[in-house]
Amino acid sequence: MEKQNSSYRWIVFGSVLFSYFLIVSQRTAPGLITNQLMKDFNITAAVVGLLTSIQFFAYSGLQIPIGLLSDRLGPNGFLIVGTLLNGLGTVVYSTASNEYVLFLSRLMVGTGDAAIWVNLVLILSQWFKVGEFIKLLGFAGMAGSLGSLLATVPFSAWISASGWRIPFLSSGIMLCLSGILLYFVLVIRPRQLFKNISETKKPQHKKREKTSVILKRMITTRQAWATFLCHFGVMGTYVGFIGSWGVPFGMDIYHMSRSAASQLLMYGLLGAIFGAPIISWFTSRRETIKGTYLSIQFIIFLSWLTFFLYAGKPPFFMSVILFIATGFGSAAGSLTFAIVRKSFPMTEVGAISGFANTGGFISAVLLPFLFGNVLDHFHHAPVNVGYQYGFLIPVLFSFIAVIGGIMVKEKQKNKQSQLSA
Repeated sequence: MEKQNSSYRWIVFGSVLFSYFLIVSQRTAPGLITNQLMKDFNITAAVVGLLTSIQFFAYSGLQIPIGLLSDRLGPNGFLIVGTLLNGLGTVVYSTASNEYVLFLSRLMVGTGDAAIWVNLVLILSQWFKVGEFIKLLGFAGMAGSLGSLLATVPFSAWISASGWRIPFLSSGIMLCLSGILLYFVLVIRPRQLFKNISETKKPQHKKREKTSVILKRMITTRQAWATFLCHFGVMGTYVGFIGSWGVPFGMDIYHMSRSAASQLLMYGLLGAIFGAPIISWFTSRRETIKGTYLSIQFIIFLSWLTFFLYAGKPPFFMSVILFIATGFGSAAGSLTFAIVRKSFPMTEVGAISGFANTGGFISAVLLPFLFGNVLDHFHHAPVNVGYQYGFLIPVLFSFIAVIGGIMVKEKQKNKQSQLSA
């Protein structure tokens, strides 16, 4: 029995997506307590932005090394260790007594998180055929959006009822248990079901290329840079904003409570939840990914530009529409990895996926910190002024994604060749 034809692959799919669901919730949940952290630890907006950025800095800095190592050593161990480290970091975060422990905990979370998406992509590549892969990437994105949705109204209500420490402690414990589950699902059980797969699938005589050769080819390939720039603008702007300044935006601009402000994020996440399967389904029925992706990139760019043109304070109903639009657009981030899968050999998918993913999270590193500095700079001005000029950052970043979309080169394949790939 082969992996790609076995019913067990759906257990793998469900277990991996459940872990990703929990992990993404902790990627954005700290944004719910931005103001609370500033009060409890007596820190500025810029420090909070740096706190968010350090998590994404660790994530982005490790993407390429983990991609290369995963191509060589396999993705299972990295996914398991990443999940456990994410859980332990969240537990430490919940018990922090000062800002230095906060920084350490977010560094742990970012390091663990760095091992998740690239290895999720590789695991799906191993267990599913290409025809299934593009569709399932959309559902993986949907699982991530549901995790972010958990970190809006439900998590906010929990925080309001019990304080912020208990919810984060509980989430950390759940992530540790999820890591243990992954060890059983990805390592123990497959050894029993597919005893001879690893031996028969391993290339016995093919010499591996040097890492330096792979890296040189990667950084000199237009297609690799196109995916990097696409992800920089599509994912980084959305993740960076909702993970740090989305809730404060609702509280400062519309004078909403924390729970009510988290509903703004919920609108965006609903857009992402519905966008993921719609975009993947629509794309899987077409010969081209580029046209769909480029159109969505323009929508994202225009949405952020509208925030700026309305001086940082659009009418509330328009903000709802814009959050939905940016959320829907972020769901197209999975197309970055569909392009990688179609453009590069399997032996390089991990490394190129890591490189592309680095783009998204460099953006997510820069945006919270820069946005926080802009808000601090305009501290004495009307509050919307700081947000207005802050929105220039995602405007610029999303325009970079448009450039990346234009750079994408796509080989036209007939359906028969795609199915046989």
